[in-house]
This record gives sequence, structure tokens and C-alpha cells, in this order.
Amino acid sequence: MKKGIGLTLILLGWGMLFAQQKQAAKKLPNIIFFYADDLGYAETEPYGQQLIKTPNLQKLAQEGLRFINHYTSTPVCAPARCMLLTGKHGGQSYIRGNYELGGFADSLEGGQMPLPEGTYTMAHLFKKAGYHTGAIGKWGLGMQNTTGSPNKQGFDYFFGYLDQKQAHNYYPSHLWENEQKYPLQNKEKFVHIPLDSTKATAKDFEQFSGKQYAPEIMTEKALAFIDKNRNSPFFLYLPYTLPHLSLQVPQEYVNRYKDLFHDHPYYGQDGYTATPYPRATYAGMITYLDDQVGLIMKHIKSLGLDDNTIILFSSDNGTGFNGGIDYRFFKSVDSLRGLKMDVFEGGIKVPLIVRWPKTIKANTETAVISAQYDLMATFGQLVQQDPGNTNGLSLLPTWLGQKNQKKHQYLYFEYPEKGGQVAIREGKWKAIKLDLKNNPKAKWQLYDLETDPWEQKDIANKHPELLRHFDEIIRTEHRPAHIKEWEIIDSKLVKK
Repeated sequence: MKKGIGLTLILLGWGMLFAQQKQAAKKLPNIIFFYADDLGYAETEPYGQQLIKTPNLQKLAQEGLRFINHYTSTPVCAPARCMLLTGKHGGQSYIRGNYELGGFADSLEGGQMPLPEGTYTMAHLFKKAGYHTGAIGKWGLGMQNTTGSPNKQGFDYFFGYLDQKQAHNYYPSHLWENEQKYPLQNKEKFVHIPLDSTKATAKDFEQFSGKQYAPEIMTEKALAFIDKNRNSPFFLYLPYTLPHLSLQVPQEYVNRYKDLFHDHPYYGQDGYTATPYPRATYAGMITYLDDQVGLIMKHIKSLGLDDNTIILFSSDNGTGFNGGIDYRFFKSVDSLRGLKMDVFEGGIKVPLIVRWPKTIKANTETAVISAQYDLMATFGQLVQQDPGNTNGLSLLPTWLGQKNQKKHQYLYFEYPEKGGQVAIREGKWKAIKLDLKNNPKAKWQLYDLETDPWEQKDIANKHPELLRHFDEIIRTEHRPAHIKEWEIIDSKLVKK
């Protein structure tokens, strides 16, 4: 063979190999996961909201699959994020509550209890499959100098708040980019300052504003991440802080609603920032979040990535209950019982929308009972990687409209805060124990969700056999917590 012909064949071979590799990479779908903060089950139009406009989420639902029986893993920020990213429920997760470190001041920024070294996260799973991984938003699982740093937990890129306490202010003095501070043109401000309702002026309210709104910069960084990784599969986790308190949003969003709701000023008496239009501000924050979804959807389409990108939208727990939020006015959890920090339906039932053009059937819904700790297994099956020791089941068959979806016998919830709570959903049954720290032998409450989705009629005394069954589930599912504060289960119920 002549030297020139041989070299040509080698180059052709390499070219074919690279083309095959590029084609194989294209088959792996991009994943964008919007994770709202304290967004109630019924606070968006796809889930029945009448007063707050969310047209982009409405479009997402019309083009995708809407889950109507989906649950967070636990009803508060940090542990919900841990359980989402590790596929564990509240009886076995490493982090089970909001364990705060440091303080509110910039000089005392300490974050929350960090994930330990060796944790297998969703980001690690995607990395094994050849994905570029990014997290932009609120982390809450460890600072930059700890084992919990997102860059040490599988994320190639991070931007946003590391400390949840800093996230109480939408105009912070800084955010974090990877493990470096990212200064903003805002002054340091402690937001939990009540105003005197008899003397407050417009200027007093304006002190809580600033020059750079954190979610706007997050979206800019998200678009840049997509641009940078457009030619390879990527996983982009977007835990936006919206609509978590404080009530802060650019004025144009307040203006959309301020003449509609007969608003009265909130003076900060229950914590977080004061605002002259609390209802309008809260509605504006949810609409602002919806606009970010729209911007990113539009960008994905402009790059020709739409058909090969899965977009998910969910929330970490139910609606907040203080700081000026009027959840009754907005019917934020519909007529469900409970809010954030409750294991009643209003605290743990959350939206989940999944869109994948030409693969997931548009404008569909499912009543499959599922939890966020299922998503680790779902993504594992999707990209053919081991999901690790997860408590979840893959939801991919449901996404694809297949009839072979495995179903949970039950969902298990264990939450050590607000007195200590346990909940189990098994079919139509919902069993709950409250105040376990003060009363380790607290009795079960039992509700039939088919006839009583509002959890108003406790029928535990009619079903003693079910209560014994639920005790056995606790024995099966609970593992001792690694710190005493999170251990709420009676030792007699723990499986030896």
C-alpha cells in the first residue's frame, strides 16, 4: 500500500470514529432541572393557580407530562436537596434537617452541615456517563472549604449561594462561583429588620433593594453554561431561590400585580424584609421564576437542542408560612392541610413537570405515586449508570408511556424538626406521627386520601391492623441518624 493512501485511510478511520463518538454523545439527552424553593403545590397555572401568571410553566406542562401525586422527600430546604441528589428518603439520608453553621453576617458565613466525603450524588452519576455538570442557585449542603462543596460533590461548575442564610437576601453582597467569592454591587444587609408601622416611609422600604438581583445573574450564568457545553451532554441543576423569602423582586414585577390584590404593607414583624405590597411581590417572584424558565427554554430552542433536552420542574417543599406570605389568599396548597415543615400533604406534595419533545407525550398527566428520591434511579436508567444504594424506583417507564412501571408499596417520610414527624403513604392510606421528640410513643393518625385528601378525619381507631403494619415499616426503613438531634424513633421500633 502506498504511504499516501495508507495515511488517507487512517485519517478516514479516525474521522469515522470521531463521528461515531459525536453521534453517540448526541443520543444522550441534556438534562435541565429547575428546582423552585418553597413553591406550593398549587402556586402555578398548571396546578390550578388563578391569580399568579406562569405562562411558561403552562407551556411546559402542555408540551410534557404532569405528575399529580409527586412528593418531595422531606418538607424543608437542605435535607430535601440532599435526598434529591442522593436518592435517599428521610429515614436513611445523611442530612435530615437544616443544621445551621455560622451566622447571617458575611464574616460569619458558615453554611449548613456538609455532605461527607465519598457521597455518591446525582452529579457523580452523570459524570460517569460522560456529562458536564453544573449547579446554579442555592446549595445548602456545605461551604467551599468543606467536603460538601458542590465542586467536591460531582459538579464541574457552581454559581450561587452556598449558605441558605445568605439566600434570605436577593440583593447579597456576593455569591460564589465555584470556590471563589463573586462580588456584587450590593451592600451587605441584614434583612430581618422590622419597620415601625407608624413611621415607615417609602425610603425605609427601599433600603432592602439593591443594584444586582441574584436570580438575574443566575440565569445569565445558566445560559453561559449551556453555550459552553452545547456540543456535549450536560446536566444543569437549577435550584433557584424563588419564591423563598425575603419578599424581593424587581419593581416591574411588583407593578404587574400591585393594583389587583388590595394589598396592605408588611412591616417585617414576622421576619424577613418589609415590603409595601407583599401579595404583589410574592406573585411577582413566582412570575419572575416562570420568566427564567421561558428564557432558558427559548435559548435551548435557538441552539437546536430542544428535541434532545429533558426539562424538569419541581419544588423542594410546600409553601412558606411567615414573612408576609399570604398563602390563604393565593390558595397556595389548594385545600390541602399543612405547609412547609409539615408532613401533611400541603408540606410535601409538590409539582413535577417533565418535558422531552418527541419522546414524552405532550399534554399528559400521571397519577403514579412518586417521590424525589426516585429521580436518582430514573436518571440512572436513562443514562445506563448505577444509581447506587437508592431508596427510589425509576420513573422512566412512566415518562415513556410504558405500562411496566414498578410501583412503590409505600413512600416513607421522616423529619426530625418541628417536634419530630413521620409519615407513610401506602396507596390511599396516609399515616402520620407527630411530636415524637416529646412523645416517642405518639399515636398514629390515619387518613383515607381517596375520601379525605384534606387529612381532616382521623380514622386510626378503626384500623388497628394497619397501625401495626406501619410500625413494621418504620422498623424496616429507619436507620439511626449520625447526630442525636435527628434521632426521633423509639429504640423499640428500630430494627436490630
